[in-house]
Amino acid sequence: MTLLNLPLSGIQGAVLVFIRISAILFTAPLFSSKNVPVHLKVGLAFMLAVIIVPLVDTEAVAGATAPLLGAALAGEILIGVIIGFTARLLFAAVQLAGQLVGFQMGFGIVNVIDPQTSAQVSIIAQFQNIITLLTFLALDAHHWFILALTKSFELVPPLTFSFTNPLMEALVGLSCDMFVVAAKVAAPVIAVLFFTSVALGLIARTVPQMNIFIVGFPIKLAIGLLGVGLSLPLLSTLLRSLFQGMGEDIIVLMKLMS
Repeated sequence: MTLLNLPLSGIQGAVLVFIRISAILFTAPLFSSKNVPVHLKVGLAFMLAVIIVPLVDTEAVAGATAPLLGAALAGEILIGVIIGFTARLLFAAVQLAGQLVGFQMGFGIVNVIDPQTSAQVSIIAQFQNIITLLTFLALDAHHWFILALTKSFELVPPLTFSFTNPLMEALVGLSCDMFVVAAKVAAPVIAVLFFTSVALGLIARTVPQMNIFIVGFPIKLAIGLLGVGLSLPLLSTLLRSLFQGMGEDIIVLMKLMS
């Protein structure tokens, strides 16, 4: 079966497959970056659709009415957005941790433009976001999206998507876990900076002649950068386990969609 001799139901099914793949590519990390040309995303989605369409059962689409096809298109978009959103939560958690660390170091007003989201973020947040993206590629975690594409059409064929209460609860739970992950990533550096602030406060009380605001800023900056550097092995280990669990979370969400 090829795209040239597909029946009408096959063409409709191919469009649904293309829409789901496009929704994933436009929301998933790395692919959703504004630095990636739209033509490249569309072309990649089309190539993947050509490969996956023969594996998808499109008989359920036959005889579908226009309102049902419209609902199916909306469902395909939601499936892709949910899969991409699940992966972006992890990157958002690391970026939030970087924002917390940068604020404690005194970088609250020193922001740069994140090329992926075009939003202003802390320098530390951008640095940790780049480390997360490199770890994501080094561990071949982007292969989970290819697996998610094939598994999604097995677990959630076209016209079978349903937004259930368990699915909503799972998404809320993953969103809550984002703050837990951010706390784990930022905790070592924030703890070091906290004790540094306590030590500077004691010095200010014992030596009131010292201008602690001028002396304290470079000290906290140096200790913060040192803490970020020393915590990178811990960050990579944590990201490895989180990326492995990300694939399992995506599979669980897809089971809840059907």
